[in-house]
Amino acid sequence: MSPASDPSTPPESLNYLAIEGAIGAGTTTLARLLSDHWASGLVLEEFEENPFLERFYDDQDRWAFQTQLAFLASRFRQQKALSERDLFQNLTVSDYVFDKDRIFARQTLAGDELQLYESLFRLMEPTVPTPDLVVYLRSSPDRLMENIAKRDRPYERDMDPDYIARLHAAYNQYFRQYDRTPLLVVNAAEMDFVERPEDFQALARHIAAPRPDGTRHVQHPAS
Repeated sequence: MSPASDPSTPPESLNYLAIEGAIGAGTTTLARLLSDHWASGLVLEEFEENPFLERFYDDQDRWAFQTQLAFLASRFRQQKALSERDLFQNLTVSDYVFDKDRIFARQTLAGDELQLYESLFRLMEPTVPTPDLVVYLRSSPDRLMENIAKRDRPYERDMDPDYIARLHAAYNQYFRQYDRTPLLVVNAAEMDFVERPEDFQALARHIAAPRPDGTRHVQHPAS
């Protein structure tokens, strides 16, 4: 087995890897697994530090704008820190891309609030680092709800299935048009990279494979 196809060895050209997916897709879990597996740097969303998040889930109309601006500021701060340190000497794995902030904002904001948000986002976006590869964990609304229930975060216990379905559709729409970086679309509804080590090993091999421009699809990690 060559180093390029060895799941235990990250390719030398992969310096910044981002994992994406809707709420409950397993992005943080996979990012942690890959970081441990490859002894890489790790950047995780600081969602629990958002002071408005619990209130947002209680009353989305009232708290959407505050919640989104808090996330935008937090994600921008993390991404700027990445760009200012020696990011490109070793692999760094993140459980989000900066663009995800806009996906959520377009689901929860409208009118003047959305226009103000878009103005701030456009100012910030050009200054954040671009991943070498984005892995999109495409799941299903039912699987997302199942995973959300399994992790049992108190503020997610009354998660609205319609909100998750809309978010799932928005993610699919976004990544159908995505062309900023090489993209690996993974059918996460058909695998279990936590309970089945063979799924994780095969997925790591797909991630470590050479990255042609454009989009690759993995229906099952063994494929």
